[in-house]
Order: sequence, then structure tokens, then C-alpha cells
Amino acid sequence: MTGEKKKKIIKDIKVDVDKCTGCRSCEMACSAFHAVPKYSSINPARSRIRVIVDELSDVYVPVRAGGYIQAECNGRNLYTVDGKEYSECSFCPASCPSRDYFKEPDSGLPLKCDMCEDDPPLSEPMCVQACEFDALIYEEREEEVEEEEVKREDMEIAFESLVKKHGKKKVMDTFARLAKD
Repeated sequence: MTGEKKKKIIKDIKVDVDKCTGCRSCEMACSAFHAVPKYSSINPARSRIRVIVDELSDVYVPVRAGGYIQAECNGRNLYTVDGKEYSECSFCPASCPSRDYFKEPDSGLPLKCDMCEDDPPLSEPMCVQACEFDALIYEEREEEVEEEEVKREDMEIAFESLVKKHGKKKVMDTFARLAKD
């Protein structure tokens, strides 16, 4: 039933750039939470949050991974922060073909912030828990939203990435084996 409205809890993390010290605790906590097995390693390349840094100007901006886009955007705006220019890509949360940010280093699959969903649920995502300076603030609010469907294109992106890395036969054999279990 597409178009049907329902109430949903929206989870969000607000960023107070003035409080961020660039310590990268959020990156470490996120990568440890998403390690396999959980908390077994720290690899910031697996983090769903990145701190964009300009140490000379003392500017730190935490950016969380958003959705995947298949093509490079055509927006190449420049932003000036305290006299230094940044490209639009610097603050972009998307995983895209033009850069390696927010891609799983082993598989190349796009990463997206999942708010550290777990069972049992965490009180706050790991990045917020690790931030000792309150630069990351977790919020929940209730909103009426359209019911979401699993997008076919999301599944195709994941499948294509697996085929590219492991080959079609190996991926199909694995899916066949998993379907029997």
C-alpha cells in the first residue's frame, strides 16, 4: 500500500560544530560497533561518521553517511569557512563513485548510518555516547510519514557490488546455499 501514512519515530543526530574538537572518538566508536565480530577492531574506514578537519583554522565537522548515489553529482559549489575554501564534496554524506568515503573497504558496498540499531536497542548511537564534548546530540521525534518499501535499486546496488568483487557464479552459489538453510 504505497502512499499510506503512519506514525514513525524519526531518529536524528544534531551536530554542534562549535563543540567538536576533532578527537574522532565518534569514528572509533562507530567502527568498533560495526566490526565483525562487534567491538573486535577499530578501522575508521568502516565508520559511518567522518570528521572533516581543518586543523589550522580549528574547524571540525562530523558528517554521517547518507544514501548511495550511482553517479557523481554536478554540484561543485565551494564553501568558505573562516577564509578556507571547501568543496561541496567535503560535507556530502553520500557514498558515490567519485570518492572512497562511506564505502566498506573490503567489499566496496556503500555504508549508511543505521543509528547503531541493535538487539537489545542502545539508548543512543555509539558516536553520541563516545562524544565527550556534546557535539553530537541524539534526538527522537514522532512524525507522520509515507510507508516505505524496499527499493529494488538498493538491492541491485548491493548485488552488483558483490558480483563485481566475487564474481557472479560465486554470489549465485552463495545465495542458493543460503536459500536452502
